Amino acid sequence: MKDTAEHIQEYLLERRPEMVEFLKNLVRYETPSRDPEAQSQILAFLGEKLKELSYRVNLFPGKETGGFLIAVPSDRKKGAPIQLLVGHCDTVWKTNTLSEMPIAEEENKLTGPGIFDMKAGLTQMIFTLQAIQDLDLKPGVAPVLLINSDEEIGSRESTSAIRKVARIADRALVLEPPLGLEGKLKTERKGIGRFTVTVRGKPAHAGLNPDKGVSAIVELSYQIQHLFSLNDFEKGITVNVGMIQGGSSANVIAEESSAVVDVRVRSAEDARWIEKEILSLKPQHKESEVLVEGYFGRPPMERTPRNKRLWGLARNLGELLGLELEEAAAGGGSDGNTTSQYTATLDGLGTTGDGAHARHEHIVTEKLIERTALLTLLVMADSLKSGSASRKRMEQKEESATK
Repeated sequence: MKDTAEHIQEYLLERRPEMVEFLKNLVRYETPSRDPEAQSQILAFLGEKLKELSYRVNLFPGKETGGFLIAVPSDRKKGAPIQLLVGHCDTVWKTNTLSEMPIAEEENKLTGPGIFDMKAGLTQMIFTLQAIQDLDLKPGVAPVLLINSDEEIGSRESTSAIRKVARIADRALVLEPPLGLEGKLKTERKGIGRFTVTVRGKPAHAGLNPDKGVSAIVELSYQIQHLFSLNDFEKGITVNVGMIQGGSSANVIAEESSAVVDVRVRSAEDARWIEKEILSLKPQHKESEVLVEGYFGRPPMERTPRNKRLWGLARNLGELLGLELEEAAAGGGSDGNTTSQYTATLDGLGTTGDGAHARHEHIVTEKLIERTALLTLLVMADSLKSGSASRKRMEQKEESATK
C-alpha cells in the first residue's frame, strides 16, 4: 500500500499544472445558488469530463436551481456495492464577483470566489478518478458521484436524491473544505433548524386608547427571552433570533410581529427536545396568539461508531502520505449531515485553505495534491462493511431506494 501511495503522489505531482488549470476553469464558472442557467453550464462541463472517464452521467434539472448530477461507472454491474462521493458546485458569490475578486496565484496560495468552498473539492474528485483510470487501479467498491447546485441554500431540491443513494452506499466521502489551516477532517457537524415565530396581537391607537391594544411586539419580546434561555453552550445547543420584524406605524399598537430563529445542536436527542420546546411556545398575554413553523432541515452528523471507523481508516491512510491528520467538529451543516443518517460518512476531505464565504477565500496550492492523493487512497480502500452484501440483496436495496 505504501508503494501505491507513493505512485499516486508522483502521478498527481506531474499533473499539478493541469489540476490547477482545471480548478481555475471551475472558478471561472460563476455559479450562485439561485442561477439555474449558470449552474447548468458547470454541471454540463463536469458531466462531459466524467463521460471521458467512462462514467454514465444523469443530469436532473432543478426548479429553482440548476439541479444535480449523478455519475456511475459505465462498467458497474447492478447490485455491486458503491461508495458515494458528494460535492456541490454552487457558491455564495453573485455573478460578476470575478471582476472585483479575480483569480490570483502567488507563492503557495490560489484565490478566487468559490475556490475553497468547494471547487477545489470538485477538482479532487475528477483527478482521483483520472488517477484511478490512468494508473489502472481497481476500486473494490464502485465510486458514484453526486454533485448538486443547491447546497449553500440547504439542498432542498437534492436532499431526496442524496438520501436514496446514501441508503445503498457503503460509505460517503464529502468534499467540503477541511477545518482550519491544519486541514482537520470533519467528523461531527451540528444539526440545523430554522423556525419562524409569528405573534398576533390587537391593534389600537397608541395615543388615544393604548389600553385597548395588545402589542404583538411586546409579546414577541417575551418569546425571544424564553428562546434565549434555551441556549446551552456546554451541550452545544445554540438558539439565535437573527431577524425580527413587526408593526405598521410608531403610533399603532402592533398587530403582528415575527422572528426567524436559527437552532444548532450536536445530537438527534437534543434536536427532538428543542424542536418540541419551540413548537409548543405559548403566549404570555391571553389575548395574543403565537404561531410557530419550522423544523430541522439538516440533522446532526454525530460521531457514530461507523463514522469513527471511517475516520480511523483515513487517518491510517494519511500516514502513508506522511500526513498527521486531525479531526474536528463543525458548527455548520453540509450534505454530510444527511448521508451520515444512512451510512458511514467523513466530511472535510477538500483542500486546505481559508476564507469560505469571505473576500480572502483561497486554498494552499500544494495541499491540492496531497488531499487528492488521500481521496484516491480512500476510494481504493476496501468496503468498511463486514463482507459484501449479496448481489440480490443489493438489487433489492436499489429498487427500494428508487421508489
